[in-house]
Amino acid sequence: MKKILIIATLLAVLAVSGQYAAMAQPANNAAQGQTRGNRLNESIRTDLGRLFDFLNNNTPAKLVNRSDNSEVTDMKKIDANTTFARGRFGLVTYEWGVTYSGMLKAAAILGEQRYADYVNERMQLIGNAFPYCKKLEDAGTNSTLRGLIIPKWLDDCGSMEAAMVKAVLANPQLATIMRPVINSAFDFVMYKEHRLDDGALARLRPTTNSVWVDDMYMGIPPIAYMGKLLEKEDPAMAAKCYDEAVKQIMLFKKRLWIEDKLLFRHSWIESMTYHPSLFWARANGWATLTLCDVLDILPANHPGRQQVMDLLLDHLHGIMAVQGGDGFWHQLLDRNDSYTETSATAIFTYCLAHAVNEGWVDLQAYGPAAQAGWKAVATRINAQGEVEGTCVGTGVAYEPGFYYNRPTSVNAAHGYGPVLLAGCEVFKMMASQPRFY
Repeated sequence: MKKILIIATLLAVLAVSGQYAAMAQPANNAAQGQTRGNRLNESIRTDLGRLFDFLNNNTPAKLVNRSDNSEVTDMKKIDANTTFARGRFGLVTYEWGVTYSGMLKAAAILGEQRYADYVNERMQLIGNAFPYCKKLEDAGTNSTLRGLIIPKWLDDCGSMEAAMVKAVLANPQLATIMRPVINSAFDFVMYKEHRLDDGALARLRPTTNSVWVDDMYMGIPPIAYMGKLLEKEDPAMAAKCYDEAVKQIMLFKKRLWIEDKLLFRHSWIESMTYHPSLFWARANGWATLTLCDVLDILPANHPGRQQVMDLLLDHLHGIMAVQGGDGFWHQLLDRNDSYTETSATAIFTYCLAHAVNEGWVDLQAYGPAAQAGWKAVATRINAQGEVEGTCVGTGVAYEPGFYYNRPTSVNAAHGYGPVLLAGCEVFKMMASQPRFY
């Protein structure tokens, strides 16, 4: 009888302890998730800090005389020999427009003023130099800001214009010196860039009337962000900008969107009777980034907003379907034997995390892909703060080998802005320490 009582007592104790263990498990899981989230965000802050130091040291914010490298501090002395101090990357390229956007995002999310200072210092230099460079151009002399004053194509000024507007919105004190630069770039994008008969932004290379998906980012955000800048000053013009941005998105979709893949082909040429579909990763990144940028500022009651949102969601689904098990995306998205590419992986990571953070998509459904993407990207930030594995600048082609054989380089400026964007947005997403697994 005593043995029976002892056994019964032990069973009761085990049952109770099991209940308490079960009750404690969710709390333990939550604590583990919080620890993992904190560790990830600590590593993001460290990785981006190392990248920042590298960029800050290798993109000096000063003008020099080309002949003797002496610094030019008096803007009135700007002449044909004046140029930006030599660095690893240019300060007014389309790639650096993305980098400025990433720096502004880092300042806002990480709460570190040095990222904003990086942008403000360089914008002030550009803005202060602009009127004197313009005098040179008006007199027929080339200047170091030629691409912003007399642009030839969207690459010269579109991405930079969007970044300049973002900088002014973040720091209105820049408005006075930056507005002439912004206006000059906007005038080209809105009124002078080549277009097809239906108004679609187009290029004259490699042949007449070529549409590149890259130009979604080079042409549409600068138009949309000008709308944001003009909302109070000129509501009618702001509305026109928003309408034009949505119109352009739909025109690009008309020619480049492949419904059964939920991806954009790289290009379309009017004279072709057959249009090959090659899904270059970074070009798709430019498209997704465009949709996110436009949705960030497009008024909630704009009649085209749902169209843009639907396209973004479809594109995110297409992108998620081709993410690799290592978190990366491939140079050609649907060809797993092409190499894994950093800049596109970073852009997709940013867009997924941003969509989560804005409440456009569900955290549990989309967050894991963003987290995996960042963990992949972080492996490509080396000890010096350089970004490895980024494809160099790339034109359009109609056979896959061209894309397979494009080299990667730490000097490919395309990787730095996307990595800043991705890290910051994942940092924000992980602030609530979600548990995915």
